[in-house]
Parts: sequence; C-alpha cells; structure tokens
Amino acid sequence: MKNITIYTGPFCNYCDAAKRLLKRNNAVFKEINIAEVNGAMDEMIKKANGKRTIPQIFFDNQHIGGYDEVRALEKENKLKDLLK
Repeated sequence: MKNITIYTGPFCNYCDAAKRLLKRNNAVFKEINIAEVNGAMDEMIKKANGKRTIPQIFFDNQHIGGYDEVRALEKENKLKDLLK
C-alpha cells in the first residue's frame, strides 16, 4: 500500500469526510493537523503547489488533492488501483 498523508484542520467537515472515505477503502494514513503541528501549514502549501485549503491528500509523494478529488476517484472506481 501507498504511504498516505492527509493534512487536516479543526472543525473541518471535508477533512472528516475524507478520512471516512479513506477508512472505508481500507487505507491507512498519517494525519497531520495543521493547527497542532508547527510548520505543517507551510509544508502542506509547498507540497500542494500553493493550495491552502484543507484537506490536502498525498499518496506517497503524489498530490491527489482534497476531498472532492478523492471522492471523484472513488466514484470512477480508480481509487482502489491508486491505493495499491
């Protein structure tokens, strides 16, 4: 399986939905809360090519996007292949 990282924040419904979606697909992920980890927001923005919204999701070093992008991959039956 891929190393999955999800950058999240407090009171973020999209973050919660993305985590549920990943769990539903048996994905193990590392969560980084940008409000709790010093420098995490800057790191996320740099890795996500300037995107500042949360969640931001990465499979290994590949930027997938946010909840909408991961949900679209699931709907198109492409997510399971990406998780391998």
